[in-house]
Amino acid sequence: MFQNISQSIADRSIHIGWIGLGVMGKPMAQHLLDAGYHLRVYSRTPSKAKPLLDRGASFGITAADVAKHCDVVFTMVGYPADVDEVYFGAKGIFKSTRPQQILIDMTTTQPFLAQRIAMQAQRCGCVSLDIPVSGGDVGAREGKLSMMVGGDEDAFRNVGPLLSHFGTNMVYQGGAGAGQHAKMCNQIVIAGTMIGTCEAMMYGYKAGLDMHVVLQSIASGAAGCWTLNNLVPRMLDRNFEPGFFVDHFIKDMQIALEESRRMGLKLEGLQLAHQLYEKTSQLGYGKKGTHALLLALEQLARNDRSQTI
Repeated sequence: MFQNISQSIADRSIHIGWIGLGVMGKPMAQHLLDAGYHLRVYSRTPSKAKPLLDRGASFGITAADVAKHCDVVFTMVGYPADVDEVYFGAKGIFKSTRPQQILIDMTTTQPFLAQRIAMQAQRCGCVSLDIPVSGGDVGAREGKLSMMVGGDEDAFRNVGPLLSHFGTNMVYQGGAGAGQHAKMCNQIVIAGTMIGTCEAMMYGYKAGLDMHVVLQSIASGAAGCWTLNNLVPRMLDRNFEPGFFVDHFIKDMQIALEESRRMGLKLEGLQLAHQLYEKTSQLGYGKKGTHALLLALEQLARNDRSQTI
């Protein structure tokens, strides 16, 4: 089924669609364009497409228009409702799909929605993959994302050369929805890590330490992690612009909590993180980066200015 697609990927004759040009979607699409692929893009905000159009991409007037002209279609949007609209809406992808297309949703969304897309894709004679990613804006720009893959395994093997432009760590997790479940594991880890990281920054500052110096010690010890290396320097610079939005992280935690309830699990730590991030959004930081949790924790400490790092 995928022989022609494999060959056209190899010789760059394949036509690729990209839907969603946000903080991460735009640089990911740019990697494909830079690699010499034919790219057709769509965004609800057409101005976001201009840098790609200036480099040779074409613009699709709807998601259906993108699907009509492309062999492989990537989607990277915000919320499950956006994914649903992009695939199943009146101007969505499934209005124009054809046999042997490969549909790849890289949005973090609900596992059952990934399964629904897979079933509809099968009815249309094409296949789908759910491939949420981790690594934030830095990973997207540098091509160092980690990819959690669910769906048709043969399709995954065949589009591997395309995915390699986003990162080298791409792991097949299982059938449709498995990539999304794996991403929930990732987000649960990050949620707890972020609380500890922010509270460590507040504690160290209150103790009179130079947190730049502290970071040199703990980042290479047992506490070492992506958050310390990439987000703590932003915290120390009081730069809370998004690599990943607070509101999108809340969405991810809600999905993980819903799925855990279906499994009969009660995740106390995740519930706490979700509550703290809800407060962060309520305080007006929903469009800031996830490390803006620090700002909320500072305000919860009764706005004592001595608590800020």
